[in-house]
Amino acid sequence: MQVYRGMDVGTAKPSPDELAAVPHHVIDVVDPSEEWSVVRTQQAARAAVEDIEARGLRALLVGGTGLYVQAVVDALEFPGEDLALRAELEAWTAEPGGVAAAYAEIVAADPTGAARIDPHNVRRIVRALEVIRLTGRPFSSFGPGVDAFGPTVFPVRMAGVWLPRALLAQRIEARVEVMRSRGFVEEVAGLAETPGGLSRTARQAIGYREVLDALEPGGIERGSRPDPGRIAEALELTVRRTRAFARRQRMWFRRDPRITWFGTGNNPDAVLPALLAGWSTS
Repeated sequence: MQVYRGMDVGTAKPSPDELAAVPHHVIDVVDPSEEWSVVRTQQAARAAVEDIEARGLRALLVGGTGLYVQAVVDALEFPGEDLALRAELEAWTAEPGGVAAAYAEIVAADPTGAARIDPHNVRRIVRALEVIRLTGRPFSSFGPGVDAFGPTVFPVRMAGVWLPRALLAQRIEARVEVMRSRGFVEEVAGLAETPGGLSRTARQAIGYREVLDALEPGGIERGSRPDPGRIAEALELTVRRTRAFARRQRMWFRRDPRITWFGTGNNPDAVLPALLAGWSTS
């Protein structure tokens, strides 16, 4: 989500001083009204890596969303999109029995792909069926999927930082409080009032979605203030959803045997010497 200009506080975007001290890539490249995708991340990140290495330097890839990490380092192939067809399928699966019927269609057309999909995961069901109808090809034909952990498309050493869950929960709560104190609610309100507002993908960002839902329909009138109670509930929901996202992150990355884990019971900076030792020998 740091690709979006103006979405600064809620994405923990590097400060201007940090951006000036160390070159960063794929940050502030589109307006919040634009759609973004894993395909665009794949293209932009790989182009950045190629540019960095062409100058005799090393790229440091930092990310926490599993699919996006694998899209950059693995040979994942992504079929095209048809947003109108997707909307049609989303409406169908929202009807009683729609999810089961859609999943049954996938089973009939692509049993291998269906076996990789949770029958209750509506988003993945819709996407798989969209691809099948759009391309006429089985969804599984677009590569081995995210469960295959083979050679990466370019040399990369993968590292993960492991924190105790209680400490992680505390850090998430503290982070949301920092967001609030730095004007996160005002940032969201201002973005909602800009021409075009926030795109579908920008609205998916945890925190932005919750605060947008808490604002009065049509946004906040200039000079007025949002309801404190609704905003407090939105920020509490942001904490809960971030913790749930962190759990999904752990589950996703634990499956990847290529990741070397560095654990600490306190400050994550404590793992820096071990990380640098591995970096210098790779």
